[in-house]
Amino acid sequence: MHEVLEGHGGHGGQGEHEEGSLTMPVTVTLSILAVLVAMVTLLGHRAHTEELLLQAKASDQWAYFQAKNIRLRETQSVADILGALAPADKEKTAALHEKYLTEVKRYEKEKDQIGDQAKDFEKERDLVQRRADRYDAGEVFLEIGLIICSFTLLTKKKGFWFAGIVLGLVGVITAASGILLH
Repeated sequence: MHEVLEGHGGHGGQGEHEEGSLTMPVTVTLSILAVLVAMVTLLGHRAHTEELLLQAKASDQWAYFQAKNIRLRETQSVADILGALAPADKEKTAALHEKYLTEVKRYEKEKDQIGDQAKDFEKERDLVQRRADRYDAGEVFLEIGLIICSFTLLTKKKGFWFAGIVLGLVGVITAASGILLH
């Protein structure tokens, strides 16, 4: 890792030529890493935005679930009261009682469907969160690789260039693993 890129001897600018020959590939590597950082950063930002949107949808569904649950309890209470009364018009009371019992069944069914939708949003949010975490980790490795690669231009040591490339590859693989999550 400590191999020096400078040439031996100072005659005829040979050291400068070797230094210049390393500058171009390192610069290209830095440019590629910078583009990859930008791409992975964009993926991460979009994933975090989607995560927040899904959390809002899940919260909305749970609020809707709670509203249905309140209506269910109110309707159940009215049905219970109608069933316990000794009214003057038994047929009308029985019809109202049946109407409220039908409403209770409907609310129970709707409440369960809404709860299932909220759980689905939460599962999707959790998946997107794991993807975003992978993108963030990939971004970190790419940025570190970019910095380590740039040390090559300062130190003229190839080891930094290779280490930066390896870290960049780790970043790409980490970010790609986020895309592959299901």
